[in-house]
Amino acid sequence: MKKIILAVMAALFISTAASAQQAGNWAVGPRMNIYTNTGDAVVGLGAFARYSFDDNWRIEPSLTALLHSGCSIDLSCDAQYVFHVSSQWDLYPAVGITANDIGRWAAGLNIGGGFDYNITSNWDISAGLKWQPMFDDWRKNPVVISIGAAYKF
Repeated sequence: MKKIILAVMAALFISTAASAQQAGNWAVGPRMNIYTNTGDAVVGLGAFARYSFDDNWRIEPSLTALLHSGCSIDLSCDAQYVFHVSSQWDLYPAVGITANDIGRWAAGLNIGGGFDYNITSNWDISAGLKWQPMFDDWRKNPVVISIGAAYKF
């Protein structure tokens, strides 16, 4: 199961990189997540890609390495609806799916939102907060705080 999920995410990231030719539709960048409500806070470092379907709808797959004893990963894919508050600020709610192995493999949902601040026409910084209710019954559902940057092309 682990290999199948990794292969699917690798194919998604490869197709993202290979297809990123249309100006304004793609963004990629690094991200740091802090997973709270997991016993001890867990820090994650990773990357994400965004594909904008139009001015408001976009999809964001991400891959994060969780830096704790027994190093694990978090694979997520969110749909976001972007509200353009001003020329520099964007606000978005997000919903999606996740799979991670904090303890053991489980799948769940992402429910949350965040904002983007446009530094230049090609760069922005972002921050977000999401809750990850998992589909198993033994673990606490993490609340994830994230910060990152994106290069838009």
